[in-house]
Amino acid sequence: MLAKRTHAALAALAVTAGALAGAGAASADQRTGADRTPKRPPAFERTATYPVFQNRPAGQDAAAETVAEISAVSEDGRTLVHTDAAAKRIGFLDISDPGRVKGLGTLSLASLGDAEDEPTSVTVVGDHVLVVVNTSASHANPSGRLDVVSLRTRERVASHDLGGQPDSIALSEDKRYAAVAVENERDEDAAPAGGEEGDLPQAPAGFLQIVDLKGASPEAWGLRRVPLTGPDGSALPALAAAGITGPTDPEPEYVSVNGRGQLAVTLQENNGIVLVDLRTGRITKAFSAGTASVRGVDTVEDGVIDQSGSLTAVPREPDAVAWLDDRYLATANEGDWRGGSRGWSVFDSRTGKVVWDAGNSFEHLAARHGLLNEGRAENKGAEPEGLAVATYDGVRYAFVGSERSNFVAVYDVSRPGRPVFRQVLPTTNGPEGLLPVPSRGLLAVSSEEDDADAGVRATVSLFRLGAGTPAFPSVVSAPGADGAPIGWGALGALSAVPGRPHELYTVTDAAYATTRVLTVDTRREPAVIKRELTVRDAAGNPAGYDAEGIFARPRGGFWLAVEGKTGAGNRLVRLDRSGVTRQVVPLPADVAAGLGSQGFEGVTATTGADGREIVWAALQRGVAGDPAGVVRLGRYDVRAGTWSWYGYRLDTTATPGDWIGLSEITVVGDRLAVIERDKLNGPAAEVKRIHTVGLPRDAAPAGALTVLPKRLAHDVLPDLRATKGWTQEKLEGLTVAGDGRVYAVTDNDGLDDSTGETVFLDLGSSRDLFGRD
Repeated sequence: MLAKRTHAALAALAVTAGALAGAGAASADQRTGADRTPKRPPAFERTATYPVFQNRPAGQDAAAETVAEISAVSEDGRTLVHTDAAAKRIGFLDISDPGRVKGLGTLSLASLGDAEDEPTSVTVVGDHVLVVVNTSASHANPSGRLDVVSLRTRERVASHDLGGQPDSIALSEDKRYAAVAVENERDEDAAPAGGEEGDLPQAPAGFLQIVDLKGASPEAWGLRRVPLTGPDGSALPALAAAGITGPTDPEPEYVSVNGRGQLAVTLQENNGIVLVDLRTGRITKAFSAGTASVRGVDTVEDGVIDQSGSLTAVPREPDAVAWLDDRYLATANEGDWRGGSRGWSVFDSRTGKVVWDAGNSFEHLAARHGLLNEGRAENKGAEPEGLAVATYDGVRYAFVGSERSNFVAVYDVSRPGRPVFRQVLPTTNGPEGLLPVPSRGLLAVSSEEDDADAGVRATVSLFRLGAGTPAFPSVVSAPGADGAPIGWGALGALSAVPGRPHELYTVTDAAYATTRVLTVDTRREPAVIKRELTVRDAAGNPAGYDAEGIFARPRGGFWLAVEGKTGAGNRLVRLDRSGVTRQVVPLPADVAAGLGSQGFEGVTATTGADGREIVWAALQRGVAGDPAGVVRLGRYDVRAGTWSWYGYRLDTTATPGDWIGLSEITVVGDRLAVIERDKLNGPAAEVKRIHTVGLPRDAAPAGALTVLPKRLAHDVLPDLRATKGWTQEKLEGLTVAGDGRVYAVTDNDGLDDSTGETVFLDLGSSRDLFGRD
């Protein structure tokens, strides 16, 4: 059973200039009928996540880097083509069935030229794939070509010299023209005369190429160069007058064409936008993207999600650009070397003025969904990079991709000056290409980050617009004391809240510098993190525990299972109801000496009729000297202050480099339930299971470990796979709430070597799962 969830709570959220509206209100135009019942807008639901390494050429190492950056689709919407700069090729995928993507093979661009040639962008016109290829030997000697490939035979049928290093390509709506941004990007390690390393200008200057497609075979296509500097390299008056940062080195980045044949191109490093008439090749307007001041964002990389920072007058430095209609255009303000406003903006192309700006709301979306990458706080935050616009069933949508927080935000832009937030779509790492396929109700997202060692692979994900309820998000946060969403992530444990049957506690781990206990309300769909409590040491200072387990004591306060970097660092920590440390219980020295860096991974407790409190804790891996494949379940008698140990036999794995261990423990009546999992994710994941063992009434006998017989209660892997996303590795939280529902949660590691997606599962009733109330 998947997590309880609904899109309704998110559909009513509206983004205004710099503010995220509350989830409880629906706008008037979303209400229908005499009772004014809110009407749920259609939503995008993920249907497939395809790892592109599975489409590699025969004989290639599965661990070799292969990525998916920019994608295009055939005119029938059934064949997707993506660039793979890392492997110097393009890939072909069959997306006829949105729930079952199939690899169709690849074409090496390097084999058509030089071994270092890499595709940077792609589009499709008719039966031909247009691929722009960077062939540059160096930054000082940029070069590139436009390859035309038959979609049917996958053979190159024509090639054109672009005269420089290309970045992006776009088609006009009437398919008469293609436009290529020839960036001739700067060398970030070089310093121009009088400047610093990475500064502008650095010759040669970039320009545009317009490709005339109509009425000719690909071999005869003509190219028209549109210079963005004077013949002698001087600044064009239009660019200089617009306040472009370095008009002698424009570095065109991303191109988009509206229905009137008007091209918009961003000059990211120069914080500018230029408009060009495709028919004549004439520059019609140039304007600065301007600056933005943003409050309420995390600007200090210190392991603490603190959204009280601000940015003052930072250049937007837009990357992707897309037309909302023939007048208004939008930019994703990623930033480069001087700026980045952590959001996106809408411009009036007639005046060059900003008519709407996301302010801090894009970054707040990341925080609310557990996707805020705190490790990027001092750089460009959520880093909005990709942007695409398309019309589905008469509604105009904008899709804005977060490169560093791994999501795509969806907005209704039917009124360009008043975008309305609709939902967040989870992606794998580094979503680069956003490809609407409105003829089939699909959106494809291609992600460029690929790290086989970390188990994070590049993918193409598909989402389909429909009337159903998306699986994501399954948990979000409410506003905190400062009005910003409570920042969260790395939920590695769960506990019921005594006396509150529909609430749970969870706790953050070492992904963050300060430990917090978070309260989750399961009555809301998605579940809502509504309170946070900072954990403190005995002196009252914020504590940084690697908390891998939490148990809320019926008499008040908490037990935490704290994992150490070494065996001796593992300990039980008792907190009072205010989160202050009141007791620390170390491991026995002989047990600690046999542990490495993987120790405590869960804690629970019982209180007898006589008031005797017994704490149970699970060790993730075996202790040196214990039988192979057996891990320990610790029994700590609080009154006596003594430990005793039982054994638990793990399943085995035949996967090289894998291991299996425990990651949670909780009391279920007269049994202990544990999570047993492997360290694999994605399609490689195999073991994500809940087992139970009998709850011993007495301390373990001395001598050899008594291994408790185990019983499989539930295989969680199908529940994780049912989300159609990247199967998460760290299934780490499990508890039975006061209402008898069983909940589990995955730990997203604060986005470190993880997609960042958190899966919060309602697994059903305890009676159904464990055979008891």
